[in-house]
Amino acid sequence: MLRKVFRVAAIWSVTAVYVLAQPATNLLTLDDCIRLAQSAPSAVSLARQQTAITRYGLSQARAGFLPQAHLTNTYAYNSPQIDHPETFSFVALNGIREYTSLFTIGQELDTSGKLRATLARARADQQAAAANLGLAQRDLKRAVTAAYYHLLLARRLVQVARDALADAQSFEGRAKLLAQNGEAAQADVVKASSQVAVLEQAVKAAELETQVANHDLASFWTTAVTDPLPLVDVFEQTAPSPDTVSQTQANAPFMRRLEFNFLEAQRRGFLADSRRARADLFPQASLVFEYGLDALQARIRDRGYAAFVNLNVPVFDWFKSLSASRQFQQEAQQVTTNRQIAERTFSREYQNALAGVKMIYAQISLTQSQVSLSEENLRLSRLRYEGGEGSALDVVAAQNQLAQARTSYYSTVANYLNARADLEVASGQ
Repeated sequence: MLRKVFRVAAIWSVTAVYVLAQPATNLLTLDDCIRLAQSAPSAVSLARQQTAITRYGLSQARAGFLPQAHLTNTYAYNSPQIDHPETFSFVALNGIREYTSLFTIGQELDTSGKLRATLARARADQQAAAANLGLAQRDLKRAVTAAYYHLLLARRLVQVARDALADAQSFEGRAKLLAQNGEAAQADVVKASSQVAVLEQAVKAAELETQVANHDLASFWTTAVTDPLPLVDVFEQTAPSPDTVSQTQANAPFMRRLEFNFLEAQRRGFLADSRRARADLFPQASLVFEYGLDALQARIRDRGYAAFVNLNVPVFDWFKSLSASRQFQQEAQQVTTNRQIAERTFSREYQNALAGVKMIYAQISLTQSQVSLSEENLRLSRLRYEGGEGSALDVVAAQNQLAQARTSYYSTVANYLNARADLEVASGQ
């Protein structure tokens, strides 16, 4: 009996430990949301597919340097002439019956540089696809981050509106009670009721904004956008201080942005196209070796081999190849100009983001102080009204001020977190 009691107690202990070890709710962090968005079909998926496409293009370009082999089997019948049955009709053929079975190997000799230019273009396409994949991942991460903070802010503002409504309803009830006892004017009741009506509308608007924000975030990875997302509320945590970033021009962080990699890949691609077009102006050689049967009778003893050396020398094409080459060179120069413009633009964006992070971070402490002062102002306004020294208008104004202060605080926190995300993008992270 005692053994059974110990056994049951042990089972209950293990079960209790297991239950306590399980999380109550699987809250989603920002990294979780980004991972879910990247795993769903998106622009990142398309960029990954494009990267795979360019790998096949590179394989094709490399294959151009290798010998190409094929086996050809042909049987040709040429009708004889009516007057001379032993003579075939078509003079271009070799006989009435011709049997061909040839194993052919061909090798391009890249004397013109066309194959090397084609390979360079394939490599540039692969580099551009890799840069585009990084840009797609970065942009998706930034979009999810903005939606994440938007939803957290919307939920906070709903709570602010509900708290303000609850306080206004409490004051309305108190004003009605005082008016019934003849201790307050009916105008005070009207002011309090008007404040309640305004805040009820504000609560409904905030709730709608929360639903829309939930739809925006959930749509990155699911169609069930109406299900409330359980999120980790980073607004409850202390906002991290701005990172110290070197502002020297030699170590400009914005130069690490993936846009520069994409522009460089574009420039290399156009230069490769220019060399490929210019290759049509130079001689191109090739080797061909054939082994097998090409005879009027299908006899193995008639087999043989042949070797050919081909040299194609261009003479004149009315400057077609030269014009195409110069056209691609101009496009490469255009990309260089775009890069120079982008350097100035990204430098400005980086400095703006850095200044924004520092300025908004300083505003957080100011808004916190504003909230504390507004709470104290509302408390004193209620006390003065209860003592007959203040008006209902002062209480209503204090309620609005507190709601505005809390809204300003949470909006500032959200703006700061978004500004940090913008700084990461601007600094090439």
